[in-house]
Amino acid sequence: MNGDDGRARGKGDARVDGDNGHPGGKSDEGRPRGKSDDGRRPGGKGDDGSPRRTDPPAPRADDSSRRGDDVGVWDDGLIARRVSENAAAAAAEQAGAREARGPGAQPAATLALDGPLRSRLDALRELVGLSRARLDSKTLAEAGKVLDEAASRRRLSGRHTVVAIAGATGSGKSQLFNALAGVTISETGVRRPTTASPIACSWSDGAGTLIDRLGIPGRLRRRPVQSPEAEAQLQGLVLVDLPDHDSAAVQHREQVDRILTLVDAVIWVVDPEKYADAMLHERYLRPMAGHAEVMFVVLNQVDRLPGEAAELVLDDLRRLLDEDGVALGEYGEPGAAVLALSALTGEGVGELREVLGQFVAERQAPARRIAADVDAAASRLRPVYTTGRRAGLSEEARDEFAARLADAVGATAAGEAAERAWLRNANRACGTPWLRLWRWYNDRREPPTGRMRLRPPADEEATARQRVEQAVRTVADRASAGLPVPWAQAVREAAVRGAHGLPEALDELAARAGLPPGKPPRPGWWPVAVLAQASMTILQIIGGLWLVGQIVGFMAPNLGVPVLLMVAGIVGGPVVEWSCRMAARGPARRYGQDAERRLREAAAGCGRARVLDPLASELLRYREVREQYGKVVGVG
Repeated sequence: MNGDDGRARGKGDARVDGDNGHPGGKSDEGRPRGKSDDGRRPGGKGDDGSPRRTDPPAPRADDSSRRGDDVGVWDDGLIARRVSENAAAAAAEQAGAREARGPGAQPAATLALDGPLRSRLDALRELVGLSRARLDSKTLAEAGKVLDEAASRRRLSGRHTVVAIAGATGSGKSQLFNALAGVTISETGVRRPTTASPIACSWSDGAGTLIDRLGIPGRLRRRPVQSPEAEAQLQGLVLVDLPDHDSAAVQHREQVDRILTLVDAVIWVVDPEKYADAMLHERYLRPMAGHAEVMFVVLNQVDRLPGEAAELVLDDLRRLLDEDGVALGEYGEPGAAVLALSALTGEGVGELREVLGQFVAERQAPARRIAADVDAAASRLRPVYTTGRRAGLSEEARDEFAARLADAVGATAAGEAAERAWLRNANRACGTPWLRLWRWYNDRREPPTGRMRLRPPADEEATARQRVEQAVRTVADRASAGLPVPWAQAVREAAVRGAHGLPEALDELAARAGLPPGKPPRPGWWPVAVLAQASMTILQIIGGLWLVGQIVGFMAPNLGVPVLLMVAGIVGGPVVEWSCRMAARGPARRYGQDAERRLREAAAGCGRARVLDPLASELLRYREVREQYGKVVGVG
């Protein structure tokens, strides 16, 4: 009885496998699938590590006496095949439920990333933090999502690889899913759409948290029913059958889009009729071109193509992928694997299983997926962080800004006024008494010249304000040149905030740093010049009094000496004054230049504190984010 039961179950299982794309029920080694030494179906491993066995459906009581005689009729009958398929599917469902519960499962090791990828994630996190005050949340949303998903994936198992099977309606992805699992798990049929909810199939324990992350409930979790050899080949694989991405049901497309952002890799299943579908290429393949290393593109249903038509379609598919920017993994180069198979006949399924097993065994898919997500986020952020042009505020622009502010406060005019004031003071100190008297008389009649007016006219104030505003706009434009739009706007806003109240501050500086109060300082030779001028005046007075004394007869007549004294005083006074004027030009110029320099420095300091320093802060922040962005993209 046991032997007959074993033969019946073995043949029934072979029939199930044959229906799933393995004609003849043969395994890769050539022996019938489902047979083992004890005649029971190898059902993989349970939660405790022991082989899981799947019992056939209980036979009816009236069939027990003729079971051994009617083995062939039982196995070839439609009812028998359905019963065997249902039993296998039920066993897989029970295993999936146990996997979902996982009471005895050991915690899986978390995902470990290499140093460069961790550095890139840290740089992206720093980049988002530095940019929150300058960029809107919508711009940073994708980068934040990448960081969240990467952190979530790192906390989960690193021994498992989650691979999704995606495709259009009628492409045969569920059929391929069943062929890889070795048992009918996902429903197939002519009704469209067939797959309404994603179904997960795990080849090993410990993947429950990964499937939880996908939002797949326990009732939709399965375990494959295969031989130990086939199970070991795909050890660590979690395969997910997705709904049709072109389904008429909106919730189906939403599920596809959501899960595609969470899986480690994806198998795109196309058929000879829809492999060039615009929705597939424009909505999925082209945007995911940077994820080529975690993509498989499978041309299914090649059994429908006669002769060399399959190779022609495959070549055209490669051409379309190349136009989409998807790198092809050929000749040892990293990229997407492109395969042709037939899930119905089993042609090429073994090759896909072998390639997929090697891919899962490397355990690099999660890290590659995270790296590709970082690349995609960095590519979309590129316009807001770099323009390819040199940015910054040159020393020439700073000097020009300071010069414009100095002109606005009248630094040059203030220096010239200081120079004239110094010369006027020298002339008054060293000039002849008669000329000083004349100038005093003229000063009483006319307003003084060469002095800065305490309050300029209204039109001059308006002109000075316009000069300040123009200087601020110019330096802001130069500082923002070459910056991306958000950072250029931030630089201009900083300049505008700093320019608020700048004209008034410059007016106060002009009043404080202009001409010093009182008379200009005198050099050491001024007392000598004043003594010489006084001597010339005394000679004139003595000569004049001498002549008057001779005229009135008080003194003896002698015109030579008094006339000589008067001529010496009259000629010597202007000579001394002219000499002092020549000698005073140098000190007066230096005095004027010093006054101009003080005013320029004061204006430059005010402009630097109010405008240039805020601009430098914005440029420094941009430089920091540029450095972080360079780390994110792996440059410098």
